[in-house]
Amino acid sequence: MRIIQKIIFIIIGSLITVFLSFAQNKRNVLTNSYTRKFVSESLCKNNSWINYPSYNDREAWKQFPEELRRKTIGEGEKYLAYEWPQITATMYLEFTRSGDRTAVDQPNSQRRRVLQALVMAELFEGEGRFLDDIINGVFLICEQTYWGSSAHFYMYGFDGQIANPIKTIPDIEDPIIDLVVGDMAADLSWIYYFFHEEFDKISPVISKRLKYELQKKVLDPFYERYDYWWITGWGEGNVNNWNPWCNYNMLTCILLMEEDQKKKENGIYKTMQSVDLFINSYPSDGGCDEGPSYWGVAAGKLFDYLDLLKTNTNGKINIFDNELIKEMGRYIYRVYISNGSYYINFADAPLQIKHEPSKIYRYGRSIKDLNLQEFGAFLMKNSNFGNTAIIGRIGETMEALFNSEGWDNINPKEPLISEFYFPDLDIAIGRDKADSTEGFYFAAKGGNNGEGHNHNDVGSFILYYNGEPVLIDVGVGTYTKETFSSDRYKIWTMQSTFHNVPLINGTPQSPGGKYKASNSVYKTSKSKTSFTTDISKAYPEEAKVQKWLRSYILDRNTGFSIRDNFLLTENLGDTELHFITSLNCTINSPGLIELKGENFALLMDYKSSQYEADIQIIPIDDPRLQRVLGEELSMIILKINQVKAGHYSISLKKE
Repeated sequence: MRIIQKIIFIIIGSLITVFLSFAQNKRNVLTNSYTRKFVSESLCKNNSWINYPSYNDREAWKQFPEELRRKTIGEGEKYLAYEWPQITATMYLEFTRSGDRTAVDQPNSQRRRVLQALVMAELFEGEGRFLDDIINGVFLICEQTYWGSSAHFYMYGFDGQIANPIKTIPDIEDPIIDLVVGDMAADLSWIYYFFHEEFDKISPVISKRLKYELQKKVLDPFYERYDYWWITGWGEGNVNNWNPWCNYNMLTCILLMEEDQKKKENGIYKTMQSVDLFINSYPSDGGCDEGPSYWGVAAGKLFDYLDLLKTNTNGKINIFDNELIKEMGRYIYRVYISNGSYYINFADAPLQIKHEPSKIYRYGRSIKDLNLQEFGAFLMKNSNFGNTAIIGRIGETMEALFNSEGWDNINPKEPLISEFYFPDLDIAIGRDKADSTEGFYFAAKGGNNGEGHNHNDVGSFILYYNGEPVLIDVGVGTYTKETFSSDRYKIWTMQSTFHNVPLINGTPQSPGGKYKASNSVYKTSKSKTSFTTDISKAYPEEAKVQKWLRSYILDRNTGFSIRDNFLLTENLGDTELHFITSLNCTINSPGLIELKGENFALLMDYKSSQYEADIQIIPIDDPRLQRVLGEELSMIILKINQVKAGHYSISLKKE
């Protein structure tokens, strides 16, 4: 059976050549620029590329501010004599039985967080006080059959002869590499690098076991297999954030653990071939259709990968001067709104997002973009960088600690841009005043309903006033079995009904790339920014809509308006506009709705002869949503009178 499996893997492996030959017509920025031979000649020898102090370089670890050292050690002290959470077979089964992935994900995440805290505490203190607990964590994890998520068992492919039904518990003879496995492997590789000599003083079995598990669970499967979709993509080599994320982890593991030079070189070049697919898949405007929340593990993780590749080759492999790589970095400040955490949260993104500040600064430094550097410096200053414990993925923590030099010489500045348009992503942005949160800010999208981490939201928009949310995108709740399945659009947060778009003849938008906006037009001037798009094709035939031009107009220092120019083949009496808000809202009188924030009040003005208004409460019971949205939201409903065509307008102004 294993022989047959190897034959299948060889056949599948040959497909990467097909993928790559197809991609030759695309960018292939890495492999068109650097040959396998060049990589071999450019790699640093052994670990000479690592510019972090070793564990035994105690003077270097004492150079940090005392407050940072004290807090980091304090985080580790919470887990002295720690009782590590167990992961049982039935916890894996829970995903199949109920759709609950947290049964495994939570203890997995907790184990990693604890181990990261212990490692950083020991590195800063250096007295051996945390070593026993680190060893306990390492040994426990080594004995774990599979380090990944139960939600990713779909990656089990062939059993050697036929397509395998989805397995419900891990198979030790068929290791798979998902995001979580990769994250654990990268952390364990750094733990081996920093502590293997200390482990050997206690028992050489510890380091030996750690190397064995990394080889069997991660390195060998990566070298041998090409059927992981994140390596070769699907369709025409399409990939998503898994690609740079997993390849960064693999690159880390290969560089730190692989002793066979030929395997190391082949493995590194394989990651380059794979990452080219991700770069190929990106639009020229640098827009992340997976949303700003995923930017950190999409373009942001690509940065980590490229930076590590550059470091390990003494700068000989360096594509940070590529314009697309620059645009991918600039995306994150272009979709920033206010408050250090509000971004344009289309797709699977929460209302508030916390990005790693140092990564944004270092990305800006690498592409020589001052706006991005200033944004990173702003976030670093707000997070009290340098005086607060940094606990997270070990490799990224090292970069933040040791390679963020110069940030405090950069002027910290919020990127409060006045307007922008992503032509490929089809997202428009308008702000009342550049470099100020005062007044209105809006973002609207066209696009399609087949985007990464898609919600059915073609034509939707968000509106802020004085930097605070007014009309919102609800975001995404806790991930479950349904989130990434055929039942995705049974989840209410994914449906167009709960976005700021029309419900046409009782019919919401449909999922899929063919349901899309058309004829988008973006215009901007000193006094006005507008965006218009036809959203009629985002609805199925039963919506009976021929045209629905949705327009958003920001008249600077005056107000914001929404205009609909529509044509229906029939009006069945249940066509209505929906607006989601977290503010208190009341119908003051026919034609006037008040939306009240903490320090402002707005009036939504509409013609009562055209609409019948109602306000419905949306209870929130998902804990992930509750953390940022509270217990309930309101949906403003404006029901259109029974006409088949119209040109209607709604305005919002300060009360």
